[in-house]
Amino acid sequence: MCAAKVKMRQKKLRNQPTSVQFASSSVHEEGGPHANGAGGDGPSGKDPPSVRKKRSHQETGWVRGHQKGGTGRVYADKMPQFLTAGYFARARAAEVNAMLKAVTKTTASCHVFGALPKHMRRRAMSHNSKRLPCRLREMANRMREKCLQGSVKKKEQAKNKSRKARRRHGNMLLEFNRRQRKNVWLETHIWHAKRFHMVKKWGYCLGDRPTLKCYRPSYRAMSTHCLLQDLSYYCCLELQGEEDKLLDCLSQLTSKEAGPTFAQGLCLSGQRQGSVMLYRAGQFPSQPLGPVTFLWRPRTSGSVHRQLWTWVHPALKQEILTEFQSVCQCEAVVPPPVPLVKHAEVVSSTDSEPKPDKEREIKHRPGTKRKQSRTDANGPHAKKILGDGTRSPDTPVTWKSPSTGILINDLTMEIVRYRLIGPQSHSVLTDALEAATDCDEMSKSQPSCFWWPDHCKEESKMTLHQQQTDVFHTLKGIYSTTELPPGSVLGLTVDDPRLTIPTKRVKALPCVKEAQEVDDEKRKELSLRGVPEHCCQSFLWEESVRNNVTENKISEQDLNRMRSEVLVPGSRLSPVPLQGRVPILLVHQPGKQLGHEMNSWGAGWDLLFPKGWGMAFWIPLVYRGVRIGGLKMSRTHSQNKGVPLFPHDYPDCPAGARFQEEQESELLEKFKRRPPAKRTNYIKHGCLAPFCCPWQQLAEEWDVIGSDREERKGDIQAKSTTRGDTEMQSEITSPHDVPEMKLQTHFTVLRNRKSLRLLSSWCRPTSSKGQRSYRVGEMPPLDHTAKTSFQTSHGMSLVWVRLSLLSKGKPDLHAMVSVPTADDLKLLNKSPGSSGPQEPPHRDHLKSTIKHDKKNKKGACDKTKSKDTPSLEDPQLSCPASDLVLGVWPNPLPSVTSHCSRVTLGWVTQADFSLSAGCGEALGFVSVTGLVQTLISQPVEHRGMVLLRNPVSLHYRFAKINIEV
Repeated sequence: MCAAKVKMRQKKLRNQPTSVQFASSSVHEEGGPHANGAGGDGPSGKDPPSVRKKRSHQETGWVRGHQKGGTGRVYADKMPQFLTAGYFARARAAEVNAMLKAVTKTTASCHVFGALPKHMRRRAMSHNSKRLPCRLREMANRMREKCLQGSVKKKEQAKNKSRKARRRHGNMLLEFNRRQRKNVWLETHIWHAKRFHMVKKWGYCLGDRPTLKCYRPSYRAMSTHCLLQDLSYYCCLELQGEEDKLLDCLSQLTSKEAGPTFAQGLCLSGQRQGSVMLYRAGQFPSQPLGPVTFLWRPRTSGSVHRQLWTWVHPALKQEILTEFQSVCQCEAVVPPPVPLVKHAEVVSSTDSEPKPDKEREIKHRPGTKRKQSRTDANGPHAKKILGDGTRSPDTPVTWKSPSTGILINDLTMEIVRYRLIGPQSHSVLTDALEAATDCDEMSKSQPSCFWWPDHCKEESKMTLHQQQTDVFHTLKGIYSTTELPPGSVLGLTVDDPRLTIPTKRVKALPCVKEAQEVDDEKRKELSLRGVPEHCCQSFLWEESVRNNVTENKISEQDLNRMRSEVLVPGSRLSPVPLQGRVPILLVHQPGKQLGHEMNSWGAGWDLLFPKGWGMAFWIPLVYRGVRIGGLKMSRTHSQNKGVPLFPHDYPDCPAGARFQEEQESELLEKFKRRPPAKRTNYIKHGCLAPFCCPWQQLAEEWDVIGSDREERKGDIQAKSTTRGDTEMQSEITSPHDVPEMKLQTHFTVLRNRKSLRLLSSWCRPTSSKGQRSYRVGEMPPLDHTAKTSFQTSHGMSLVWVRLSLLSKGKPDLHAMVSVPTADDLKLLNKSPGSSGPQEPPHRDHLKSTIKHDKKNKKGACDKTKSKDTPSLEDPQLSCPASDLVLGVWPNPLPSVTSHCSRVTLGWVTQADFSLSAGCGEALGFVSVTGLVQTLISQPVEHRGMVLLRNPVSLHYRFAKINIEV
């Protein structure tokens, strides 16, 4: 018998008493220490270790396998000559004690199995006593209760409902409402959850990207047809009050130097939607909050009361709302308490009402489903959450100023907003929507709880509706959405879009016949002047109309029943139900407005309508052949337009700083999950910040360099680190080699329109691949005087730039933008198709430190420690060795500008291969001071040329820098 099996057998029998052993050896026969069946050490029968090692299976008489005698053990034929009573009694007493202990120890109802035949013994019976025979159930329950007395009783979980019960409509709504306590769902959440990868961001559960591969089809839809997105997670803040007081309060948050404000003429009239960058009150250009789009309600004759909607990102909502309350001096209006009615009171009140006799006599007819009556329901009825149902009833949503009379309302999730991107967005809208039809005379004469019959009684309102309908029909004659003025607004009332949904999915395209029927004069006037001011009015602004439309929406069940009663199957319902009219707003979204290429690319329409109608509009739009996009397509859309995306590309805003911290932690955790041998060593690549961009350190270092470069030249050269092998170690362990920084303010992003135009002209704007230059108006030339004045005004600023690679290559996130040397530019002159220089590899001296720390954790002592390896207790290390990550620089970082062989200007925040430009493009920020000094030192023919290097590569590539204004 092998040693492993001997150990296994001893392990199984370690708790059992040793039986009498009859050994056949001469020692035993002569009355040795084992002659009585008990071990020499006492009643346990165990041999001492020295004897146990020498004895083999031949001495003990144990033979492996089945023997002829029916047993696996061979005993000696000779009987012992005598027995010692004491040893024998102790051995038997041990057996009796073990047997009593095994009998008295009970675990659940397992002892009941002794009364069952072997074919009925099942493991499930020990957990469920109902599986046992009736005669044994009572005994099993008693023994189970007895076992639980000494232990803590576990809380019995409720039995799960069956799938049929869980799939009931009311139970599903209750479950959906429970799951929305942490993350709010949009009205199209169920549709997206079946087809998209969902992410939880900003308190919402949003669709990031489809489960199928559709990157190129989505770009093709944005370029040639239409892409649909659900932007209902954007928060709407409403301001009401007198126009002068509103403008006075809001002017504290904006500046004319950064572009148009809330007081822009066309936007103030309600004909255009505007966008503005908000700052804290009186703090421009520092302390920015974020971008906001706004829309004024058109003026009404004889009234100075105005209404303003501001659409903000959910990550920005709280800061903007707090600033609005501060400048408008508003106080919270506590909502009235909602009376709580108990279920018993509801049941008693319903039982007291008289019931008709017919309802009592209703009996269940065979062949029909038995439905549960309302009076028999024990629980509250499930009601679908509309709007932001996660807020408690006591949360204020209204703020009012006693001095200025300004009223602020939080309309988050009260208005649904869809965005259609593409040149055929207007064709999709005109095909899916139809203007509301007039009511008949009978409906006008009778009183109604719906809003549309009362609206039809007034002749002036119907005249305005007819004018809006004519403008909407004029859209059918327009070739592309880009022909309309940017930001145009059209108010309209449409019929229920579910009435005209096609039987199968079709692709909406402009109709030639309908386009010929449109008057050319109206089409030209619409393209040049936009929508008239009186046609921008909509009943969506009125809260009473929105609530009426939401509460009286026709359910799918009633709509299908009405369709089944139509004489001709598949035809439209006529007349349209009175509750099937919905007020909407169509807001034109401008496309690319920066630079000289791809003008108006990505233009489209935003569709606004009341809550509760999300899927009623979504499905008809999907059936018109649109492509659906998520958050990833929003990033692609902004990248092709060349505009920053919030909050990704707003590092100077609080929301942008929070996003950068979250992104850094996510990328670092993803980096740690990979084994060290299969991930990039960023220290050897010379990349200090692969997961974030230290903008503050970059701005401070360039400000020190540019403030007095001549005076501090000697100090910088003396304190700057070299790439030598011996001095590299001192740089790693001492981050104080950076030039001494003076106390500076927080960095800002340059948004002054005049300064941006001047800087753009100095960069010589060119096409995507730098093939042709564009003429710019007369601007002051770049000389030392202009450079000094510009640096004095914007020393701690960053500027948003677009980088286009001159050769092959695809830039990545957080790629480094560097300054080319004179030799690099000569290489570009010799071979214009050159890809670029190489960065010499760096040495990773932290690798030995991390490995030595791991050895110490395991208990290994490294006696032959190298002298070059820094000590773990070295005070120059900013963090303990246990916190170091292999391949990543610890904080604080050394000099970010002079760490590599090429001076660093900035980093990239958006990067990909551009399908529109046909080359790799990147968007990011560079230091204004560094950019100006780079431009003035470069020759005119190479002005604006920089180097781009990915964090995982040592290869620099030439790129052209452009500042589009």
